[in-house]
Amino acid sequence: MTAISKIEKSTALPIPTEFMIEGMTCVSCGARVERAIKAVPGVVGASVNLATERASVTFKDRTDAAAVLQAIEGAGYHARTETLEVLVDGMTCASCVSRVERALKALPGVVDASVNLATEKATVRYAAGAASIRALKDAIRAAGYQPKTESRAENANGDDRRDVEIHKLALRLGVSVILTLPLFLIEMGSHFIPGVHAFVMETFGMGGSLYLQFMMATVVLFGPGLVFFQKGLPNLLRLAPDMNSLVVLGTSAAWTYSVVATFAPAALPAGTVNVYYEAAAVIVTLILLGRYLEARAKGKTSQAIKRLLGLQAKTAFVERSGRFVETEIDDVVVGDVIRIRPGEKVPVDGTVVSGESYVDEAMITGEPLPRSKSIGSEVVGGTINKTGSFTFRATKVGADTVLAQIVRMVEAAQGSKLPIQALVDRVTRWFVPAVIVVALLTFGAWMILGPSPALSFALVNAVAVLIIACPCAMGLATPTSIMVGTGRGAELGILFRKGEALQSLREVRIVALDKTGTLTKGKPELTDFQVADGFLREDVLGWVASIEALSEHPIAEAIVKAADSEGLALADVKGFEASPGYGVKGSVAGRSLLVGADRALVREGISVEGFALVDEELSRKGRSPLYVAVDGRLAAIVAVSDPIKETTPGAIRALHAFGLEVAMITGDNRRTAEAVAAELGIDRVVAQVRPEGKVEAVKRLREHGKVAFVGDGINDAPALTEADVGLAVGTGTDVAVESADVVLMSGDLTAVVTAIGLSRATIRNIKQNLFWAFVYNAGLVPVAAGLLYPVNGTLLSPVFAAGAMAMSSVFVLANALRLRRTQP
Repeated sequence: MTAISKIEKSTALPIPTEFMIEGMTCVSCGARVERAIKAVPGVVGASVNLATERASVTFKDRTDAAAVLQAIEGAGYHARTETLEVLVDGMTCASCVSRVERALKALPGVVDASVNLATEKATVRYAAGAASIRALKDAIRAAGYQPKTESRAENANGDDRRDVEIHKLALRLGVSVILTLPLFLIEMGSHFIPGVHAFVMETFGMGGSLYLQFMMATVVLFGPGLVFFQKGLPNLLRLAPDMNSLVVLGTSAAWTYSVVATFAPAALPAGTVNVYYEAAAVIVTLILLGRYLEARAKGKTSQAIKRLLGLQAKTAFVERSGRFVETEIDDVVVGDVIRIRPGEKVPVDGTVVSGESYVDEAMITGEPLPRSKSIGSEVVGGTINKTGSFTFRATKVGADTVLAQIVRMVEAAQGSKLPIQALVDRVTRWFVPAVIVVALLTFGAWMILGPSPALSFALVNAVAVLIIACPCAMGLATPTSIMVGTGRGAELGILFRKGEALQSLREVRIVALDKTGTLTKGKPELTDFQVADGFLREDVLGWVASIEALSEHPIAEAIVKAADSEGLALADVKGFEASPGYGVKGSVAGRSLLVGADRALVREGISVEGFALVDEELSRKGRSPLYVAVDGRLAAIVAVSDPIKETTPGAIRALHAFGLEVAMITGDNRRTAEAVAAELGIDRVVAQVRPEGKVEAVKRLREHGKVAFVGDGINDAPALTEADVGLAVGTGTDVAVESADVVLMSGDLTAVVTAIGLSRATIRNIKQNLFWAFVYNAGLVPVAAGLLYPVNGTLLSPVFAAGAMAMSSVFVLANALRLRRTQP
């Protein structure tokens, strides 16, 4: 290095990192942000430009973009961030994941990076303007992997990339099997079958047999097995070994030793001239087999996304110049009128403008029964029309449709990491280097303490350690279960907006429920209508509905709706008069009617004692009765309430069966709330609370354990955010409930039970996978090292080690796929 270059290097200044900031309006804003950033540890300089809305930040040693963003937010402003998903080719194990994550997080401006081995994607969140896509991809390449930006079209075409990968693996595996099988038969058969040994000696001779084994093993290693060298050697040279590096070390050691034994046997100590060509070839073949089975199983884990994407119609019959023309789905715009015939898929979201039919919405709600659609009804893209024909006006197209939102939610959940993954990340970072150290110690111990021929024993056992401990299964244990679990949830109408909710939901001890729209149907209905002697129900209901039709009260709407459903015609009303707090009166069909609270009738001198027992029963149920007087006589008692959903009692019983405590938080009066709670067996009641009061109620409940809050996602948004897990009961069309962690598409409380059951099943599945990946692989390392040899003479062949390692990954994937059978 020249003197000039030394000076340049010593005086080079750190390159500032740029952050884009929103919300600054004056010089004092800029000064406030600047002070906040300068207070961040590690920041040596910060300059805020109000005109460009940028902050230029210089760090002393390591760039900490997350801390700067937090400081900006703390000062009351918003730092823009962007998120990019990049496909990463070449990752094979958990150590690969860890390496890519570290490379991305080390870039200036990167706030967070998460890499998923199952989906082979890196999700990077970075400060807008502080990092570039090119820099992110360069970092991935520098770590030894190949980045590729994924397009929606590519994803929609059935994941062609994975199909190509499976095809390549099948070819490599086929070639490897064709060459390894005769090699294995020649070597092992010669040892155990006298006839095979005689045949080999007579046909090839000892020297010819060794040369033939050398040729076949060499082709396997540097043909189908070349992929291990292409990825493993560079990482080994970077002092960042991965699974491929372990395979390279193990197979190369066996092959090299065998080559020396074949062509320069005098170089080896007496009694150690043995060949292990078959071990090297079989190891490559078995690992390729494991990867082939793994790739096929990975394809199955993403089938939920494929099915969702396959639900979208490719074309639509759109009205153009007075006639319906078949149009590509991408050409449909908001406002287009679309025709749907029996059996066709609804192409986009919209509102029915003519006709009526039944539509199968199972893909949204998870419920098999079709729903009736008529003028004004909302329809969702991807659902299937059953019987009738209708036209509808498009309201959401492209990325704004419910189906597109569902796909984005599922993809986001599948790509997320659970807190339980943190343990895996910590272990796998040091796992491969530790395995290499153990292999070296094994080799040394056998050389010093092992029986003759010590070199052969040392080589075989060191190779077995390297092969048995490959951490493929560890990297797949968590993400595959998340993928299958969240995918199965989507099929059941349960959308995990955040993957973390899968784990948090399992740890919940209290389920707090909003009453209106969650436990109940959310719309008042006529629940009780009992007439006095001398009156006909149809007559009185028709008269009451006629007079209530002139009122705007929700109770009046429920009575009119009940009369309409029974086919009762409304009559003209004369002398209509409303008395706030009492009721309404008027003349209907020549009769004088008074409808209202008991005090309204008592004021007119009409006794309500005739319905005293009925009144008592209604009060016990939390329902407020109305009375009807006809021509001065008590004629009927009426009750309108928000009825409990048919599935609610069963759902509450199921939550109790899970060992959970159930609470109800509602704005209703205490008497009504306690009546509903008593009917359903709810453990705790918090009544007469406003939306902001629900937040305090959730905080108080949290004193007894983690809380899940279930609400409709609108008035309950603050409580949904405050709870450990917020579950929004969707309506089937309002998917993007930003305040919730989980969206229940069906609007049915039983979906809460299914979500909790799925969460428990998924976490149990992850723990099974991790137990297998850690205990099985790590537990066999001492066996591979020969720890049992002094006890009972047991040694683990590298061939069996390779088979066991490959099967551990297949086991993890097969176990995760069991979640697809989860039933509601």
